[in-house]
Amino acid sequence: MLSKEKYMKEALKEAVKAYNKGEIPVGAVIVKDDKIIARAHNQKEEKKDTTKHAEILAIQKASKKLEAWRLQDCEMYVTLEPCSMCAGALIQARVKKVIIGTMDEKTGACGSVLNLLGDYKFNHKVEVETGILKENCEKLLKDFFKTLRERNREIKNG
Repeated sequence: MLSKEKYMKEALKEAVKAYNKGEIPVGAVIVKDDKIIARAHNQKEEKKDTTKHAEILAIQKASKKLEAWRLQDCEMYVTLEPCSMCAGALIQARVKKVIIGTMDEKTGACGSVLNLLGDYKFNHKVEVETGILKENCEKLLKDFFKTLRERNREIKNG
């Protein structure tokens, strides 16, 4: 198995954790020297905090592990394209590269709605690769939202 697929499968495991908690199923892992140093999943609902995105939590854990805010030699694998908040955090943390499972046509900030990582002259450029295990990442999200719509319909029709 290619290491990119291996690491995206680990991010998908995190996304499943979020799914099982009723969170939008996004998972992220940060890799340095071919080892996972941080993993996280969305916790917005659980923590009642807008900023508890998988990417932000993974960056915090990696920074703590490395005792540094600069994650220059690190790569992030994330199941869904980061939003503008998370894309900004990738730049600020000096992450080398982000590997994205599937793009987010509603709030994505790495090429879908806008491209913070490529269209602007920030002091740090984050490399981007997309489409790793795309179908798996999309299916998990589609299943989640289908289930959510069905649950909301049941509550409404009660």
